[in-house]
Amino acid sequence: MSPAGGKLVAFLRAINVGGHTVEMARLKQLFEKLGLGGVETFIASGNVIFDAPKGSAAALEKKIAAHLEKSLGYEVATMLRTPAELVAVLAHEPFAKAVPGSTLYIGFQAAECAAAARKQVLAMATPIDDLHLYGRELYWRCHGRFSDTQLSAAKLEKALGQPTTIRKVTTVEKLAKKYA
Repeated sequence: MSPAGGKLVAFLRAINVGGHTVEMARLKQLFEKLGLGGVETFIASGNVIFDAPKGSAAALEKKIAAHLEKSLGYEVATMLRTPAELVAVLAHEPFAKAVPGSTLYIGFQAAECAAAARKQVLAMATPIDDLHLYGRELYWRCHGRFSDTQLSAAKLEKALGQPTTIRKVTTVEKLAKKYA
């Protein structure tokens, strides 16, 4: 993970699920209470952009997650990426050829998964779902409608053995374009 310092994007897992709703203005305030500057939110699915102090990005992930849990009363896993890392995530071509009518999702994790988890996740691929792991990201291409797949973010996260938050590739593209 790149050292903190400069612009960072926080991908928050489960910020607005399970009966929990956090207004983006409140989420912004929670980040500002940590002394983070230039805080912005991007769509109401748990994407927060901010200027980070110098230091360890991994330590900052833990600090943000602990602060959110204390403030909200439930766990909110936090995965940080720099805009440059988002560009690299998008530049990686996980699948050999494009498939019309498919949708690409990217799962963000705090760390690379273990070899056993990697093997288990890749074995979950189906005729509808292509799966690929690279670095700290899971690439999930769904052919056709999302409602047709038997996979879910929860099933994939369980197999990965660590918190994972999924974003549609178009969201990641918009973030990279805006902040890179």
